[in-house]
Amino acid sequence: MPMRVIPDQNQPSAAIEIPLEKPLPDYDLEELEKATPRDVDGILVTQGFRDLVDDARGILTELIAAPPAERRGSGKVLEIDLATTQPHPLEITQLTGAICPTDDEIYRPGLWIVLFDPVARPRSSLPEPTLRRISAIAAELVKRLELA
Repeated sequence: MPMRVIPDQNQPSAAIEIPLEKPLPDYDLEELEKATPRDVDGILVTQGFRDLVDDARGILTELIAAPPAERRGSGKVLEIDLATTQPHPLEITQLTGAICPTDDEIYRPGLWIVLFDPVARPRSSLPEPTLRRISAIAAELVKRLELA
């Protein structure tokens, strides 16, 4: 069950859904697959899950301030990127637990994140470069937290 980036229609924001795909013993999150959404609720209120959300907020804040670089060109060692402008920061408008259904009618806990672009035109969807940046941030968050 992969991470999803869901752009909002006619709004300069996007949601990120990150289901927990493997046990996270450091957060006391061992048994993740549940038969009903209500069973997942019990996981979302544990101290371990709250610690995961806190860690995710710290990493996400860092990634928004200094997003991972997009790979350009052939990837050779001596290539340099002369574009020195940094994209403006996004805002975290929501970071919480989520109940993520699978195709097998099993439910898992996950993270639900909403990022907002404060300088984008109101009532307009996010441009493709911003969505790519959000995807790169989300992928790096998954990597750093070892969620998949």
